[in-house]
Amino acid sequence: MTTAEPEIPGLPARRAALKLLDAVLRRGEALDGAAPGATQGLPPADRGLAVAIASEACRWLIDIDALIDSATVQILAHDVKARMALRIALVQALVLKTPPHAAIATTLPLVIGGPRRLVHGVFGTLMRRKAELPPLPTLPPAMADRWTAQWGVAMVAGARAAYASAPPLDLSLRDPAETADSAAALGGQSLITGHVRLPRGGDVTRIDGFAAGGWWVQDLAASLPARLLGAGAGRSVLDIGAAPGGKTMQLAAAGWAVTALDASARRLQRLGQNLTRTGLEAEILRADARTLPSDRVWDAVLLDAPCSATGIFRRHPDVLHRITDADVADRAALQIDLLDAAARVTAPGGTLIYAVCSLEREEGEDQMTAFLKRHPQWRLAPVTNADLPDGIIADTAGAVRIMPPMLADVGGVDGFYIARLIAG
Repeated sequence: MTTAEPEIPGLPARRAALKLLDAVLRRGEALDGAAPGATQGLPPADRGLAVAIASEACRWLIDIDALIDSATVQILAHDVKARMALRIALVQALVLKTPPHAAIATTLPLVIGGPRRLVHGVFGTLMRRKAELPPLPTLPPAMADRWTAQWGVAMVAGARAAYASAPPLDLSLRDPAETADSAAALGGQSLITGHVRLPRGGDVTRIDGFAAGGWWVQDLAASLPARLLGAGAGRSVLDIGAAPGGKTMQLAAAGWAVTALDASARRLQRLGQNLTRTGLEAEILRADARTLPSDRVWDAVLLDAPCSATGIFRRHPDVLHRITDADVADRAALQIDLLDAAARVTAPGGTLIYAVCSLEREEGEDQMTAFLKRHPQWRLAPVTNADLPDGIIADTAGAVRIMPPMLADVGGVDGFYIARLIAG
């Protein structure tokens, strides 16, 4: 009778990382969406490590693959297990600074029954050469070309610099009057009233004020759409695409009577938990925003539309390896329907905020131009620079286009497009 060999410590996390890379690079799934299944049953530390390995492998993918190709006689296929395993070993050694012997020891079991000698040989060759990654990660060529055509080379240079590391942690405060005290207590920096920025790292739930619901995590750019509506004074607002609740909580804290709408029951459950933690209130509505009846209207509507999410590539580096021109076109078609539906349920004289965490004109500037042509009774209500943090400026039309080079000296900001509209 034989007994199974004890499992190498750390191997389950690497297996999960392999599943995640396969989901992203071969099946085109979002890393966040694939993570619950790929890491199921792992303790929190192993879940975090698996996601970190896969995420950093996506961030440095082009450069890691170039190293692999420099050490093989024949180019390995993009999605073969040997290349996937080498990505996992190299990102540990070169990015996460895992000792090389540990990186390869926890990687080789991933190719049992496969080309272990090849993986071991390529990794060893690169370690003996003292292989290094460049100072900044290389953007996927298709995305770099797309952004160069839309925005120019300076934007692409800024995007590459932003891509180099995960962003800092931004908190939105339930009570903006506590900004100075909260920033001092947490050792953070405030870039606008109601905001505190902290270095990334650690367990969010252990930060002072979490249990009391004094704040929630929300990138500075993502907080701006709700800010542009101002104080609610009891007026009604519909938050479309509300979950997990950052904008809903902002609006409720600002005195709006909020209806939080989302199509996902699971995401609405999380929104409800966030409302409970912060002690804020909102009506929760599960529905497809495209089919809302027009017999109910709101004083304001905030449409945070589904989009390519290319603007959040710093925190989700997998997005640049998944999104294609066709994906952008599909999202833009959905945005047309959602904008028209949002306009139908905005009260006469009301305000509509349109926002996307996208760096694509097709989902931002072009979308707004087309909307105003379809709905001549609507007009832009220009955003002024006084409404925005220092370093973020409105464009000449009065909309807000947030680009990677903005706020680079204080940790950067996600890419966004935001427009404020008034119903005629």
